[in-house]
Amino acid sequence: MNLLLLLSLLFAANSIWAKNPPVTVSTGTIQALDNFGSAFVAPRNIHVWLPDGYSDKMKYDVLYMHDGQMLFDANTTWNKQEWGADEVAGRLIREGKVREFIIVGVFNGGALRHCEYFPQKPMESLSQSRQDDLYQMRRGEDNPLFAATVQSDNYLKFLVKELKPHIDTTYSVRTGAESTFIMGSSMGGLISLYAISEYPGVFGGAACLSTHWPGVMTMDDNPVPDAFYAYLRNNLPSPDNHKIYFDLGDATLDALYPPLQTEVDQIMKSKGYGGKQWVTRRFAGDEHHENAWRARLHIPLIFLLGEDQR
Repeated sequence: MNLLLLLSLLFAANSIWAKNPPVTVSTGTIQALDNFGSAFVAPRNIHVWLPDGYSDKMKYDVLYMHDGQMLFDANTTWNKQEWGADEVAGRLIREGKVREFIIVGVFNGGALRHCEYFPQKPMESLSQSRQDDLYQMRRGEDNPLFAATVQSDNYLKFLVKELKPHIDTTYSVRTGAESTFIMGSSMGGLISLYAISEYPGVFGGAACLSTHWPGVMTMDDNPVPDAFYAYLRNNLPSPDNHKIYFDLGDATLDALYPPLQTEVDQIMKSKGYGGKQWVTRRFAGDEHHENAWRARLHIPLIFLLGEDQR
């Protein structure tokens, strides 16, 4: 398949969502928060997954996951794939490989997904002419890549100032950064890394799967990766009390990522990351879709929440 067409399909399809559909899970239970309101972003649906045996008598860690409509039930997703987050998390909890935790699946903003997930400060570090060029990019003949200006700072304010306080007061959870994590794939990987960098006192760990370092749909004359690198050199949180996970395949869209991830890895090393604080995993042959992320989801979950990872 033509790479540009593949990019177009991936970015367009991942932004499709409608009314919060009922989902079926294999383990645990889902509590649906329909049209959760915000002063910062458009209302959106939230799926809160609670593990089997959830009880107010104990405390749970919290994992926030982007693209929440893709996490639990392939019957409700645009591509009939899912992360299998309930199955993987439930199994790891039963086997004692991770601490007890809940998942907060945050639906994306539909047509605004790219605007909400694209890290804002790297975008704004570019010259105005460079920004204008990026804003002119399209995912197809009839659809702009950016439906509006980048607004990821507001998206993070929504997570930190509105959604997290609701979760903290509604559920029996630990509220400190050492128990609060964030995860996503592709553009969701970018916003997860941006979140832990912008709010290091809120998030203690981030998992970034198949991180879309190009930011847009081409690497030709693309200033975005260098802007990301500069941002990370100045803003990565301390490795003393934060953990960051990266992974990538090398097929379909992931084929763009290896040299870009190598540059990020060098930055991580220069900032003192290593050991239990950071890992980058590479999966030969893995493509850019939920089935691939599902197959390796157990790895970042154990990295962030493993009983021996404190």
